[in-house]
Amino acid sequence: MAKIKKIALLTSGGDSPGMNAAIRAVVRKAIHQDLEVVGILRGYEGLIKEEFIPMNSKSVGNIIQLGGTILKTARSANFMTVEGRKTAYENLVKNKIDALVVIGGDGTFKGARVFIEEHNYPIVGLPGTIDNDLYGTDMTIGYDTALNTVVQAVDKIRDTAASHERIFFIEVMGRDAGFIALRAGIASGAEAVLVPEMPTDLKALHEQLSEYMSSKKTSSIIFVAEGDDAGGAFKIKEAMEKFGGEFDMKVTVLGHVQRGGSPSAYDRYLASRLGVAAVEALLDDQRSIMIGMINREVVHVPFNQTIKHHKTIDQRLLEIVDVLNS
Repeated sequence: MAKIKKIALLTSGGDSPGMNAAIRAVVRKAIHQDLEVVGILRGYEGLIKEEFIPMNSKSVGNIIQLGGTILKTARSANFMTVEGRKTAYENLVKNKIDALVVIGGDGTFKGARVFIEEHNYPIVGLPGTIDNDLYGTDMTIGYDTALNTVVQAVDKIRDTAASHERIFFIEVMGRDAGFIALRAGIASGAEAVLVPEMPTDLKALHEQLSEYMSSKKTSSIIFVAEGDDAGGAFKIKEAMEKFGGEFDMKVTVLGHVQRGGSPSAYDRYLASRLGVAAVEALLDDQRSIMIGMINREVVHVPFNQTIKHHKTIDQRLLEIVDVLNS
């Protein structure tokens, strides 16, 4: 591979706290290695529309503490076509960009893998998603912040739940994975956690709530991942009402508040380490890999593996929820 002199980076898919810290790390590490750096606005769509901006050390000053992404992000139907990817490649060549760093989740990496197969272009990925559902890394950029955001919100909700002797169903993000619900549920002292990976027994849940409210608890917090098979927090509440009982029940959907806010110290650290490692990997002729961290060590995971394999929840954590509420 020819020597890399100029790299570009973009953020794609859902934003996550810590993306700006990753951008900062990539840019400053690249400059430290005497590389030119270009930022691409609005993800793969900006790559097709040639929304390129030169970046220097000053470009990423005072952003490490900011949520969201200064490069913006967008879905791109055009990049899903052969013609769109061809235009993207031509724009990279025209601007003499030798390699690309993409920050995002599973969809971002799938797009990168197809692009590499078609154009043999060097791309390295950083795992940026609050869902923590990517195989090959213990934590994704943004997950720790999302957990803290959820716990802080639920602490406030529990005050009201206890005051009014209510049951609150808290719906959190997790269309396909229950990582946020499970860990935030344990940290919040939730009475039950419902996740997509496990079927929900509505009758058993009703019996559990009846027992809690009649003998043990003056309030209950139930975490529901949005992709739970029972249909989400509102439908579960409706099912509990049909079973009967004198429950005072409310639903709170935390929604996109989970994606925003200043990144935690850990997410800033993780993003910084992985961003530096991404530039090092490109300079070492690596391509088609995600940079992750396992057991506090930086690892390189082929896109094929992180896309093919499904990250599973730890079943022992579900047992812990039950134990702590026995």
